[in-house]
Amino acid sequence: MSKRNLADKWEVAITPEQFMEGMTQNKEAFHDGHTLFNWTDLEDHEFFKLLQHRDDLRSIIIAADWCGDVVRNIPVVFRAFEEAAIPTRVLILEEHQDVMDEYLTMGGRSVPIVIITDTGGHVLGQWGPRPQHVQELMVAFRQENPDREAPDYKDKMAEVRKGMMERYGEGSASHAMVIRELRELLSGV
Repeated sequence: MSKRNLADKWEVAITPEQFMEGMTQNKEAFHDGHTLFNWTDLEDHEFFKLLQHRDDLRSIIIAADWCGDVVRNIPVVFRAFEEAAIPTRVLILEEHQDVMDEYLTMGGRSVPIVIITDTGGHVLGQWGPRPQHVQELMVAFRQENPDREAPDYKDKMAEVRKGMMERYGEGSASHAMVIRELRELLSGV
């Protein structure tokens, strides 16, 4: 099923700078992630630099400043797309639930969602809400625990979140995986 054209959302989305300036939660952690980002793989870095010649790509990111996955992943996405000169805009989840509802993860509103479009707003691909090696835990959890009203659901969810944090690792440990997955996505568009 193809996704709707997002040209109209490009016009109302905010810039990465506006998103960072407007953050009311996790601003310092987000800023640290953005500032401390380093390229760990020279081939990945070169791939993103070579994208600078493409003028047919845009990115729209659905995000919320309260979300830990946004804080961990979007500084990396911003830096990669800065290097690639891919114009990027942000849609705040709470203000654009119509778009969010087209990009549900296992039926839920999980952010961030990075959407790659052409300059006409046609969707070419998407990434998110987190690197695959982290997301695997949530997928398994949801399959094993479909009843959100179960008495032990919250306790089990807390354990899964703890495991996800371990998979993210300390500091910038997961950055290379985010870059690798974005490279894979962009290689196909």
